[in-house]
Amino acid sequence: MSVLAGWKRFAVGVAMLQAGMICAAPATDWGIEQLMHSLAQSRSGYARYVEEKSIAMLEAPVTSSGELYYRAPDHLERRTLTPQVETMVIDGDALVIERQGQSFQVRLSDYPELAAFIQSVRGTLAGDRDALEKDYHLSVEGNAGDWVLQLLPRAESMQAVIWRIRISGQYGRVTRVEITQPDGDRSVMRIEENATP
Repeated sequence: MSVLAGWKRFAVGVAMLQAGMICAAPATDWGIEQLMHSLAQSRSGYARYVEEKSIAMLEAPVTSSGELYYRAPDHLERRTLTPQVETMVIDGDALVIERQGQSFQVRLSDYPELAAFIQSVRGTLAGDRDALEKDYHLSVEGNAGDWVLQLLPRAESMQAVIWRIRISGQYGRVTRVEITQPDGDRSVMRIEENATP
């Protein structure tokens, strides 16, 4: 092998190494801004969920399952199928709950703590960092393919109800929502990917 051929191979190797380093560089810069951008790409979605609630006064967790539907920027539906049918629809400032043939409607603006909790989900799905930061301190762990967004309530009134919310996912998809209350009660919702109605 000639000296020239050896240098060419060396140069190609260095170029490939540099290209690999350049491609890998964005991963080290990944954070909240990139996560919000990724989440904001999805304008609507449908999924199935299973939720387990661990309540101190009960010996075993309470399990429910159903369907979720989201349409950007602020429409969210949760239809519980088991153990009891219940539908919750949030559209803008309106929350409507239907259960056992009865319907209840409230304005979220009349219930700030409830509004802040709902915004934790809607704001995450919409990738709306500004909306989230009005009510929560945000931090993110992991990387684009396996991330956890932690939300800690800012207001004392909210801290009395929710200690921490941890939302996990992969790329622009939410796969798990964990809510921990100050008294130790906890709920974990697992969201099934690529579900279709």
